[in-house]
Amino acid sequence: MKRCAALGVVVLTLLMGISAIARAQAQAPQSAPQSSPAAPQAAPPVPPQAQAKDVDSVEHILAAVYDVISGPAGPRDWDRFHSLFFTGARLIPSWRDDKGNIKSKDMTPDDYAKGAAAYFTKEGFFEVSIANRVESWDHMAEVWSTYESRHAKGEQPFARGVNSFQLFFDGTRWWIVTIYWEDETPGHSLPEKYLTESK
Repeated sequence: MKRCAALGVVVLTLLMGISAIARAQAQAPQSAPQSSPAAPQAAPPVPPQAQAKDVDSVEHILAAVYDVISGPAGPRDWDRFHSLFFTGARLIPSWRDDKGNIKSKDMTPDDYAKGAAAYFTKEGFFEVSIANRVESWDHMAEVWSTYESRHAKGEQPFARGVNSFQLFFDGTRWWIVTIYWEDETPGHSLPEKYLTESK
C-alpha cells in the first residue's frame, strides 16, 4: 500500500513537472520567424530597336505584326516581332472548348514566340487583315482587325476571326500593349460589320 502511494506521488510529480515546462514554453517570448531576404527582381528585358517604318503609325504597326508572323515554313524574325511590343504586353487568345466552355490564355510576347516557333518550323502560315475598325484618342488606339489565316498564299483560309489590338503612342512611336483574339467557329460567325472597313 505504501509502495503504491509512493509510486502515485512520483507519477503526480512527473506530470506536474511536464505541465510546468509546457506553461513556461507557452509564456516565453517567441522570436519572430526569420524571413529570407527577397531576391532582387530582374529588370524587364529591353525590346530590340524597332524599324521606324514599322512603328510610325497605327496602320504600319498592324501591318508589321501580320507580316512578321507570316511566311512559308521556317524561322521568323523574332527580334522584329519583340520590337513591336511595350514592356508588359500581353497576347490573349480565347476559344470555346469541345463542351462549349469559353477559355482564354495569357501570354507574353516571348511565350507566344516560343510556342509558335515549333509550329512555324513545320507549317506555312500567312495571316492578313481584311478589315480594320479603328478608334483613337490622344496617345491611345483600339483596333478590331478582322483576319484570315492560310497555310499558303492563294489558298482558301483555314481560319478567320478578330484581333483586338490595344496600342500606345509614347510621343515618338506606337507600341502594342495587348492583342486579344478569337477565331470564328461554327455557330459563332463573324458579324457582317466586321468584314468591311469602318467609315
